Amino acid sequence: MAAFALIFGCWGPAADPSAAPQPGIYTVGTATRDGTGKYYLEREIAIPVGHLAAAWLERPARQRTELPRRVIENLELDPDDVVADIGAGTGYFTFRLASEVPEGRVYAVDISREMLEIIDKRQVGIATNIETVLGSAVDPKLPAAAIDVALIVDAYHEFSHPVEMLSGSARALRPDGKLVLVEYRGEDPSVPIKPLHKMTERQARRELEAVGFELVENRSFLPQQHFLVFRKAPTDG
Repeated sequence: MAAFALIFGCWGPAADPSAAPQPGIYTVGTATRDGTGKYYLEREIAIPVGHLAAAWLERPARQRTELPRRVIENLELDPDDVVADIGAGTGYFTFRLASEVPEGRVYAVDISREMLEIIDKRQVGIATNIETVLGSAVDPKLPAAAIDVALIVDAYHEFSHPVEMLSGSARALRPDGKLVLVEYRGEDPSVPIKPLHKMTERQARRELEAVGFELVENRSFLPQQHFLVFRKAPTDG
């Protein structure tokens, strides 16, 4: 369990044949101990952790270290909102979101069939407004212009194709929708997470601005993580 504490994440299996660098977007460099050797805007993409980390994702300590209730409150959801939990894992946030939007819908997106099977089994008799979505490394496979809020918790740093995933998320958002990125603070060396599994606000902003998002605010209520709110930047004309 101690090892998982340092490499937290859940976006699919480590061996992803689609993770080959794309000319002009990604570069290949030296792979560090916890990295893939694939770089985007000078950040090495972290090796992902798959369904074997399921028990870790449901650890009781998350209540204290990640304040899930506060995260949900800060999303400021309406009862009929449509929400996407991208990199949903075991559904730790999915089920909390579902209870917050009883008249809406939650899309639980992951590229791990095993993770989605866990969510499907858990929701029987509990929630009727959750739809699991088997995404790919390059597409969250969400309906276009249908999402009010897209939430990505501790998973973005592992996306093998961040440009494609962010572009797909942007297409899925309504014009006034928002994308919320929660990542461990890379600026803080006291946060006990390996460096590649953390992100600085500066780097997150750089990457999302590159695909047409703009930062609205970074709310500082979490003990160890950024809560970064983005929206699609206005376009001329």
